[in-house]
Amino acid sequence: MVSFTTILLASAAVTISLAAPLDDSELISRIPDFDFSQLGSNLTRRQTYSTDYTTGGTVNYSPGALGQYSVTFSQANDFVVGKGWNPGNASPITYSGSFSATSGTVSLQIYGWTTNPLVEYYVVENYYPSAPSASVKGTVSSDGGTYNIYASQKTNQPSIEGTANFLQIKSVRTSPRSSGTVTTANHFDAWKGLGLGLGTQNLQVVAVEGYSKASGSVTMNLGYA
Repeated sequence: MVSFTTILLASAAVTISLAAPLDDSELISRIPDFDFSQLGSNLTRRQTYSTDYTTGGTVNYSPGALGQYSVTFSQANDFVVGKGWNPGNASPITYSGSFSATSGTVSLQIYGWTTNPLVEYYVVENYYPSAPSASVKGTVSSDGGTYNIYASQKTNQPSIEGTANFLQIKSVRTSPRSSGTVTTANHFDAWKGLGLGLGTQNLQVVAVEGYSKASGSVTMNLGYA
């Protein structure tokens, strides 16, 4: 799986207010500009963030026009697919779709990386079967919901720079949803307030991740309000 093991830190709390919405021209500029398909767990291929195999089970990823995609999967050991931007930024991301899972571990999130420092980050919107059951470092209120914040240091794990040490940060929504807007700036500010600063934005994807014999289906449409 994609560096999903979590060693969490001590508790704190942060609350961030909502940012102002973008106008139509800004939203149109956020139509995704690349497809993301990371299937399997071979490090060499993972470094390219474009692969064409799985380590077990079946994953059928179907990218559509603009911000649309769908993925169906059965007994999948490890995959991440989606659409996104490179580089990402702190603009709000609007998405809509459906999320269904019946086995394994599956999640829908904004998934990204920064460099200098190297950081892997998640804003998790939906999940199966449950949210992480570990200590919470803080919380952030955004887009009509509350998110628990988790952070852990990864050592000698796969990354966009190859095998490396890096910080992993997650905001996990306590009320899962399959449609809405994610004001990423609120999360970035909350993380910074906890001493979890990001670097220069690299890839940023509205992604579906599954592992441990995951089965289900997800459809997504993103880029417009």
